Amino acid sequence: MGFQGVLPILPTPFTSEGKVDESSIRRMIDFELEVGVHGVSILGFMGEAHKLAEAERKLVVRSVVDQIGGAIPTWVGVRAFGTAGAIEQAVEAQDLGAAAIFVAPLGIQDDQALFNHYAEVAAAVDIPVIIHDFPESFITMLSPQLIARIANEIDGVDYIKLEELPVLDKLTKIRTLANESFGIFAGLGGEYFLEELQRGANGIMTGFAFPEVLVAIYNAFRAGDVDRAAGIFDRYIPLIRYEFQPKIGLAYRKFIYFERGIIDSRFIRPPGRLIDAYTERELTGIIERVGLSLKIRGVQAAEPWPR
Repeated sequence: MGFQGVLPILPTPFTSEGKVDESSIRRMIDFELEVGVHGVSILGFMGEAHKLAEAERKLVVRSVVDQIGGAIPTWVGVRAFGTAGAIEQAVEAQDLGAAAIFVAPLGIQDDQALFNHYAEVAAAVDIPVIIHDFPESFITMLSPQLIARIANEIDGVDYIKLEELPVLDKLTKIRTLANESFGIFAGLGGEYFLEELQRGANGIMTGFAFPEVLVAIYNAFRAGDVDRAAGIFDRYIPLIRYEFQPKIGLAYRKFIYFERGIIDSRFIRPPGRLIDAYTERELTGIIERVGLSLKIRGVQAAEPWPR
């Protein structure tokens, strides 16, 4: 079935002066490996890829691939104003060791042009291409019919990260129209992860900063214990919901990773902003309410509510 499981979208750590922090990148990868994720996704929108210089992009990819050492796949984000730029990023990611690329659409509303864009990017590389469908950030709308056409007619476009609401309805439509091998990954912070798995999703790519929760949900579901998967999902959904707030979610996630000792700074490049002291206390209270802690270093057990 190809790629499956939990492939977290990782933030790009910076020093307090705003430089890419390679040591924090490597520590974050060690943490994800300890969690048992099935891969990692870097240089997405949450990874502030659009704020990085070309040399910084290369540094992030090299550091991640090197630290993983082939243990799990690395997926790299591709986003450009035109197809030529996207191809350049895609080829570079492949050359640096990426196992796949997730590609944003062009900022145009033209189905044939979008089809051609994905066809040209896929033809330029030998690794799988994932469509990144997130109109909240990219504006461009990809219909289920267009997605299915891309999946069915373009060799190498094998997956989609699906993030358009109503996401469950769209997932089912794509499952009906696209070939059976086409993989669908959830996103949207994990808010609909259980239902997406039930509707046939392969896994999830999102930035939730307690990835052990997503791994526990996925592993229970794949083992056939749907009740346990639902119990874990229900326990942590207040935190999943709160953490996935548009425009400021990255600040929550960097705060959590920093407090957990995984990265050395909460720095976000402008125009991003940090959360205030009241919000820090509010977030911490929700984390504690669901039974997690910012004081514990390392992986924490994710369990359903006791019955």
